Amino acid sequence: MDEHTFPLPLHVTIGLAITAATVAVLVAGFFRRRRRHAFPAHGWLGLVALAGAELMLFGGIDPVATYFTPIAWSAYILIADAAVLALTNRSRLHDAPITLARMALLSIPLWLIFEAYNLRLQNWTYIGVPLGWAAALAGYGWAFATITPAIFETADLIQALLPALPTEPWRISRAAENAMMACGAAFLIVPLVVPRHIAAYLFVLVWLGFILLLDPLNRRLRLPSFLGDLSEGFARRFYGFLASGWICGWLWEFWNNWAHAKWHYTFPMFQQTKVFEMPAPGYLGFIPFALECFAMYVTAAWLAGWLKRVK
Repeated sequence: MDEHTFPLPLHVTIGLAITAATVAVLVAGFFRRRRRHAFPAHGWLGLVALAGAELMLFGGIDPVATYFTPIAWSAYILIADAAVLALTNRSRLHDAPITLARMALLSIPLWLIFEAYNLRLQNWTYIGVPLGWAAALAGYGWAFATITPAIFETADLIQALLPALPTEPWRISRAAENAMMACGAAFLIVPLVVPRHIAAYLFVLVWLGFILLLDPLNRRLRLPSFLGDLSEGFARRFYGFLASGWICGWLWEFWNNWAHAKWHYTFPMFQQTKVFEMPAPGYLGFIPFALECFAMYVTAAWLAGWLKRVK
């Protein structure tokens, strides 16, 4: 029995239930808070593209079945952006399309950092990738380019749905920032220097290391940061990205489960507790990963000259 047979395996049924519940909460929140703005045309385009891609996937029609993951995520980005625009009358694609394009471009090298770690840690592998370097590069590049925009668009949507969140300003000392950065640097170095059979268990350090290292640095550089937000009593962005990690994590694994070109997790823990392809505890890693996406993008965009310091 596999994920294409009925009745579905338990690990797929559980994943479908959690994913459906997550999406249902988002949809209900959208209709509850939506005001007078119409759902934009690019959102309908995304919905049609996603539905069509799903039909062709289950029909085994290529190249859609092979390139399903980047197609689905491109459609999702259109849908999420349209929902934000309908809720707030502004969105990244509507108001800053060049910035969104740059974000997609930066998303590729930023994700390749994690792929470089995976060369040593061997926590996942890809199957069904198209033959030929051009087709493979197109598939990888397109898929990787959707990661950061999807995280940011989902965070925008969550922030548009959240009620007012009054928060007491955090008092964050310079010593605390130094400790965070030191821990972050250590977390990123340790998996590279310990024996490989031990490093395979340590990817959690990589999921935490970049946020600990870069967010305090971004604050000191007067760039957008979670610590800067929280020190001013602004928690909305922080909660938005936390929720974005959860939502995108389930959607990644949901769509990956049926895609012809997909990834398998090979890390040496929890392989008997899978939900879709991901061992169940691994879903917790998507939450800090979304925070890392934010911090890494901010630093990279500043280094590229695309983001300015706050005066």
